[in-house]
Amino acid sequence: MTAAGEPESALHARDLRLLPVAVAAWIGALASVLVPPTALPIAITGWALAAVGLLLWHRLPIRLRGLCALVVLSTAGLGAVATHIVAAMPARSAAVEFAVGGGRSIELTVVATSKVERHGEALWFDGEAQRLSRGGEDRLGALPVTVSIAAEAVAGARLDLGASVRVKGSAQVGEAGDRAALVMFAREAEVTSRPWGPLDAAATLRDGFVERASALPAPGSLLLPGLAVGDTRAVTDELDEQMKATSLSHLTAVSGANCALVVGIAFGAAALCGTPRGVRIGLAAAALIGFVVLVTPEPSVVRAATMACIALFALALGRVGAGISLLSLAAAGLLLSDPWLATSYGFVLSVVATGSLLLLAGPIARGLSRWLPLPLAAALSVPLAAQLACGPVLVLLAPEVPLYGVVANLLAGPAAPVVTIVGLAACLAAPIPVLADGLAAIAWLPSAWIAATAQTLAALPGGQLAWVPGPAGALLLVVLGGAVGVTLARAGRDGLADRRLRAAAATMLAVAAGVSTGFSALSGVAGPLTVPRDWAIAACDVGQGDGLVLRSGGAVAVVDVGPDPVPLEACLSRLGIDRIDLLVLSHFDLDHVGGIAAVRDRVDTVLHGPVGGAEDAGVLEVTGARHRVQASAGLTGSLGHARWVVHWPRATSRAFEPGNDSSVIVEIAGPDLPRTILLGDLSASAQAAMLGTGRIAGPFPVVKVAHHGSADQLPRLYAELAPSVALVTVGPDNDYDHPRDEILTTLRAIGATIARTDTEGLLLVSSTPDGVSLWRERPP
Repeated sequence: MTAAGEPESALHARDLRLLPVAVAAWIGALASVLVPPTALPIAITGWALAAVGLLLWHRLPIRLRGLCALVVLSTAGLGAVATHIVAAMPARSAAVEFAVGGGRSIELTVVATSKVERHGEALWFDGEAQRLSRGGEDRLGALPVTVSIAAEAVAGARLDLGASVRVKGSAQVGEAGDRAALVMFAREAEVTSRPWGPLDAAATLRDGFVERASALPAPGSLLLPGLAVGDTRAVTDELDEQMKATSLSHLTAVSGANCALVVGIAFGAAALCGTPRGVRIGLAAAALIGFVVLVTPEPSVVRAATMACIALFALALGRVGAGISLLSLAAAGLLLSDPWLATSYGFVLSVVATGSLLLLAGPIARGLSRWLPLPLAAALSVPLAAQLACGPVLVLLAPEVPLYGVVANLLAGPAAPVVTIVGLAACLAAPIPVLADGLAAIAWLPSAWIAATAQTLAALPGGQLAWVPGPAGALLLVVLGGAVGVTLARAGRDGLADRRLRAAAATMLAVAAGVSTGFSALSGVAGPLTVPRDWAIAACDVGQGDGLVLRSGGAVAVVDVGPDPVPLEACLSRLGIDRIDLLVLSHFDLDHVGGIAAVRDRVDTVLHGPVGGAEDAGVLEVTGARHRVQASAGLTGSLGHARWVVHWPRATSRAFEPGNDSSVIVEIAGPDLPRTILLGDLSASAQAAMLGTGRIAGPFPVVKVAHHGSADQLPRLYAELAPSVALVTVGPDNDYDHPRDEILTTLRAIGATIARTDTEGLLLVSSTPDGVSLWRERPP
């Protein structure tokens, strides 16, 4: 019971009373941005329900008016976010049609609204396009875009948040749900104006701090600018992976914790000086604004500052309920101003992390205090609450759970505030070099500790637990996290309801742990044990598309990635594949490149077909590969002990446009890999042209049948290839009736063994002294 005699559960129920407002706004925004045609009916429905609620409010008993007001606010929020989309879409659609409708190069004048980040050889940033030009026509108006520019195109110019840049190149339509209406791939760029005064000064301070930190020993020096002011340009790919693997990557991004620290220091310093409360609040607000400008006021930083203000205000009032109410209203307000935040993982994580601090950290700390000293319980409760709350969101990004995340945050957490405070002081002290150098050296010590923590724990075995991918994995982690949270938060309570709740939580915990452990075992250590160990060629069951894996001498090649990353990721995990030496993208149709996210940042070299436009170039950027090579007939290379050669397309031929008939056709063979040819999606006419080059001479023990077994085939080619095994990569119940009877009859006539992924699942081919052997996941 509370001091007023109310049950604690009733108090907590009121704590969450404004949560439906935020949920309704989020649902309305998500549906409207993902499926814009639904925005108008959602807006009409929301406003109509709100109007009905207002009309009924005076006629309801007093005890129901609060509930009615909540319904009015929620439905009005639903209608408001949808109305935003309805109002924005006509101008947005017209601008997109203008930009991409003519099939010609376009020119944009863009103001950068985010940090400029380097990925490979390209610079990427978000911006607002103020002017669009195409073929002598101009169009004015703010249009959100994402821009990719070759780094050398703007070498020596100040391209940062707030700068204006004129870019020329090709554009593609942004994906559904993205705030950016266009993705611009610029061939030419010119920075036309530097960032506005304070932003330019802040960029100068950051540049100086990065240069000063670089003089200190790595890897602590690489993390220092990111930990202090959110500038991660010096962080290497290897260190970034280690930070992610140990759940420490949030420390190098400007978060609510950084903002709260700055506000708290400013408020406390003002209090020590004896200033009135109003002056303290004003100084704290000014410090927060200055910090936001210094670290760049991009949307993610503004969100972090907002969440910090909410948490601090709630703690100042001493009421968690006020914090949750403010959090709900703030989330709804941010969605009203920018409905595309609904699809942003960063926004969801910011809200969820703040909510976990306000709701979960306290109860978990009290539960842990039954077994641990209170200071240690409190220290553990914050990262544990964040891990439980944010885990289901993070597994949607990558189906893995970092096992050492809580330990890593417990070890590194105390050092992070020191780096922020001292590193920030070193950045601001740039006009006094001696002082700045000394402060940077002091900040380096805790930065090096955090880097060492990440490196050490990332090197431990089993750091990443493979998890069920997709929404099912997120739901499973919600159940698991909820059971852990309830068990800890209700520890020590002896009421009948508490005992039943703990028993239910323990049951859910056991079930979820059993399912996740079994899946993780099959996807991780035990996965390769469920298939033959000596396989050389794998045809993954990725649905209606291609996804093949070839292995020789410990080196791995992946040929196409299917239409969806989830089945390919599952196949690679089952086969025990982590790194990919060679990725072959035969062509850029969705059924061959749609799953590209499954191999992101795992590829050394990409061998690809002709690039047909900006969208194809974007696929190559996603891979993060260090080397990219456009394939043409005669190109050769090695994969472990095997050699490969490209037979198609011809470099000088323009007879076939980029697409199916320009598929990269690769032959590969080695002592541990049977001679194989992969026919992409070639049609009969392209097959005839390739056969006419005189370079194709069978027999080939293994052939990947062209175009998922379509009827448009050249029987003469298959007679020449004389395959022992014909792999047909095809999806069940596809709309094309693949594989067609015509090609199946041809293959049977030449004596080939036909293996299909739609009916037989994963297919594995191994070399044997007598030829090849075939393993089917589901034998016919």
